[in-house]
Amino acid sequence: MSELLRPVADDVRETTEIGRFVTAVERGHGLTLPDYAALHRWSVTEPEAFWSAVATHLGVRFDTPPRAVLGRRGMPGAEWFPGATLNYAAHALDGPEGDVAVVAYSQTRDRVELTWGGLREQVARARAGLRRLGVGRGDRVAAYLPNLPETVVAFLATASLGAVWTSCAPEFGARSVLDRFGQVDPVVLLTVGGYGWAGRDVDRRDEVAALRAGLPGVRHVVAVPYGPHTVPDAMTWDELLAADPEPGADPVPFDHPLCVLFSSGTTGLPKAIVHGHGGILVEHLKNHALSWDLGPGDRILWYSTTAWMMWNALVSGLLRQASIVLIDGNPAHPDLGWQWRLAAETGATLLGASPGFLMASRAAGLRPAAEHDLSAVRQIGAAGSPLPPEGYRWVAEQFGPEVLLNVGSGGTDVCSGIVQGSPFQPVWSGEISGPCLGVDAAAVDDAGRPVVDELGELVIRAPMPSMPVGFWGDDDGSRYRDTYFATWPGVWRHGDWVRFSAVGSAVVAGRSDATLNRGGVRLGTAEFYRVVEELPEVEDSLVVHLEDPAGGNGALLLFVQPADGTPLDDALVTRIRTALRGELTPRHVPDRIEAVPVVPRNRTGKKLEVPVKRILLGAAVDDVASRDVLADPTALDAFVHFASGTPA
Repeated sequence: MSELLRPVADDVRETTEIGRFVTAVERGHGLTLPDYAALHRWSVTEPEAFWSAVATHLGVRFDTPPRAVLGRRGMPGAEWFPGATLNYAAHALDGPEGDVAVVAYSQTRDRVELTWGGLREQVARARAGLRRLGVGRGDRVAAYLPNLPETVVAFLATASLGAVWTSCAPEFGARSVLDRFGQVDPVVLLTVGGYGWAGRDVDRRDEVAALRAGLPGVRHVVAVPYGPHTVPDAMTWDELLAADPEPGADPVPFDHPLCVLFSSGTTGLPKAIVHGHGGILVEHLKNHALSWDLGPGDRILWYSTTAWMMWNALVSGLLRQASIVLIDGNPAHPDLGWQWRLAAETGATLLGASPGFLMASRAAGLRPAAEHDLSAVRQIGAAGSPLPPEGYRWVAEQFGPEVLLNVGSGGTDVCSGIVQGSPFQPVWSGEISGPCLGVDAAAVDDAGRPVVDELGELVIRAPMPSMPVGFWGDDDGSRYRDTYFATWPGVWRHGDWVRFSAVGSAVVAGRSDATLNRGGVRLGTAEFYRVVEELPEVEDSLVVHLEDPAGGNGALLLFVQPADGTPLDDALVTRIRTALRGELTPRHVPDRIEAVPVVPRNRTGKKLEVPVKRILLGAAVDDVASRDVLADPTALDAFVHFASGTPA
């Protein structure tokens, strides 16, 4: 039985957004919903009633009312709120005039703050400026920008026109950016000439020149002033905002494209995932209110780059009239305490962090709640990779029962969570609290049958509004269908390997295409990492399994990045093997354990098991991953040498 770290608070119905929602639903629908399991069951068995309640209770404003909540039900192709028109930007700009909407911290320039009135003014001016450049409904606006107030302004201005937004962080190289922006053919490119990172200036003018050369459809380049490097022959940000403000937001159909997000691109050309105005609006309102417990006056701080869906989720804090804290730069500079200090300074009520950051803070002996005034924090969110039980316990020890640890997993594909916590759910050590409201998630075996208390494929068995409108350029929908629906028609296969318990909690064990299969027994990669990386001698690790074509056990390979100054000697190898055998099973003991200088991760912190496996099977490194998507561009080199049998 898993360790219960935090039960549901007795006053949850009176003090939280989800509690007030449950009360309203019970009164409005004549229901009794005693716990989260009952609420979730109703949300997936009665989707029209649930999503109608979300839209009504959380204040969705339709310019044209819908004919129904759910038209076509089948997947792919489910039709939400048919006939409705609205605009995401109109909802994101609705805060009180003098209150602070955006606070921005940077390692390139001084702190910036925008009130709601100032944000509306800048968006209205950017909207007029973009219109003057000829941007209209359906045109694409691309941003090669850091996480800045100008980026938020440009996004909302683009959305207000019914144009389509896409963004990428400037630490990405030109090839990776062209792989993304080249698919959508933008007409306007917003960019910086460089940025600051951990005390040094990074010049990106050559990359900007390559983007201009590789994007022939770009008619205008707008340069945002940021650092010492300027972009030649470009309109300035001030010039874009020089026009008289044009308030307002154009009503668009519910599924009109709002933005294009891109998959990581570690296994091929990134997927250009199109999300619609209405789907993102109602999903983020649901998520931010009912899971993250955000409302007017709250403040969300969650480190993200503009290339990750968490940036979109961060901006959507504005939908709840919560203010948002933007961070640009190295998240661990000048030290790991920086983000904790910012949370204290800004009075963050929701602090989001990567599991890697939480575990690093634990390893460094930080005591954030004792060292800083974090009394405003009600939730700590974690996403991007699994958080081991030790991380759960550390947060509980540091912050006590008053702060909810909300670990989630979802992705760019739905731009939200699939499994997550909320104030209405208990927290179990090492486990995600359960499926999100409105998400009919399950684990299934190879035959598509639901399984409990064993690993299976993570699937979604009914539509949810933020499933993609489609992929850009996939006119017949074939790539979209093949990506999610080829295995079980009508059922979304997400690509994660998951175990649901009898009480509904979940453990995501890694990507299903990276799952290890030894003699027909499947093993999740996350369980290896939980054991191996708890050893003080190990900084990081990565495990892959190379199948035996003859049907044998194959080769289980564990690569470890030793802690500084620690050799991978026979004694450490023995300790690793003993820990895996004792805490897991003999099947988890690797055939070989090898040292690498760094474990490859992408820029959102996810380990790249599949590219490594493909390299070990003979693929060229440039065929499996662009170096620009790697947190460390050299991280795959050791695996190339290993595959070839040559010394690194």
